Amino acid sequence: MGWVQVINRSQGERIILRAYWCQSFLCRLRGLTFRRSLPAGEGLLLVDSKETISNAGIHMWMVFMSLGVIWINENYQVVDTVIAEPWRFYFPSRPARYVLEGSPSILSLFSLGDQLEFVDAA
Repeated sequence: MGWVQVINRSQGERIILRAYWCQSFLCRLRGLTFRRSLPAGEGLLLVDSKETISNAGIHMWMVFMSLGVIWINENYQVVDTVIAEPWRFYFPSRPARYVLEGSPSILSLFSLGDQLEFVDAA
């Protein structure tokens, strides 16, 4: 799919950031490994085939920066958030299908229960 715009419908249809749609196993496995920074306003959207807690977990091995992580269920609602620190594992408290990773500052743009939308950025 490429790049998508992440829109927060609960906050007046604001475009929050541009994220790379990451659906393949290898893309999700690599994630932001070996990255030291992200361009402002960009992130990574990890996409799984189903909503679970275990598959929505992330690793921060060889990720050399903190990330703001937002877990989103199959109904596009925010179900959990965390600031993820390097060299750790994280899992959502509730099942999620999508994991949005960006700079820690993105956490201020989301609240639990927010309704999101992903729109092709092409």
